[in-house]
Amino acid sequence: MAADLETALLRSFVTAVRAGSISRAATALGHTQPALSQQLRRLERVVGRPLLYRSPSGVSPTRAGEELLPYAERILSLSAQALTETGRALTGHCGVGLLEDLAASQLPQALADLARLHPGATLEVLCCSTAEMREAYDAGRVQLVLDVVSDLPGPPRWTVRRPLAWAVGQGVDVAADPLPVVLFSNPCAWRTSVLETLERTDRPWRVAFESNSLMGVLAAVRAGLGVAALMPANLEPAMACHDADALPTLPDVELGLARWPRTEGDPLVDAVETALRRMI
Repeated sequence: MAADLETALLRSFVTAVRAGSISRAATALGHTQPALSQQLRRLERVVGRPLLYRSPSGVSPTRAGEELLPYAERILSLSAQALTETGRALTGHCGVGLLEDLAASQLPQALADLARLHPGATLEVLCCSTAEMREAYDAGRVQLVLDVVSDLPGPPRWTVRRPLAWAVGQGVDVAADPLPVVLFSNPCAWRTSVLETLERTDRPWRVAFESNSLMGVLAAVRAGLGVAALMPANLEPAMACHDADALPTLPDVELGLARWPRTEGDPLVDAVETALRRMI
């Protein structure tokens, strides 16, 4: 008989990857660390392959884990939506502003799944500069904005903290002096905190490449130009740093969601906000 992928196990796996730590994931789920570790081992037995690299500094997905992650996130999203939205026909338009780093993850797929469940609804996703996003929000084109808290166009309804991870280009010596760093161009919410972390740990560095887009930063890392700080969901398997002591621990990023005031009680906007919160 074919094995089933239990949603509880998938939720433990996804939470561990997002948190970058078994202890943080256990706290978020209300489990003990041993109980969560047991669930993760069970999932690995079902899949038949290791899903996480474990080190004193935390966890990161293996190649098999990277392959499973988008399926796990989509299964959890569809399961939650099926339980809460079945029988409710949602209509109307909802615009969503996303940080580019989030738009490259599974969030747009979650919104696409929601749209398929409700063909009478129209969803629009925008990724643009902070100034352009504020203009779209003020004009009512986007009703929800999920971004770094400091860049939100309105007060956050809720916030979450997510870790950053080092992406290492092929052939890059992480012990190099100075360390070649690939950065997002200013303005960037975590550029300064990343450089401050290197300075605080007395790690010499140099700017090897800058780009104002995630695609540009990823291309530079793939080309072996240096190391970059990325959200774990955008870290490709070949870029993972497996030497826990080679690079300093990166700061967390605080994300939040702003909602256009005139949408309180709108069923479609409520459903989209719920989907975003589950996926983030």
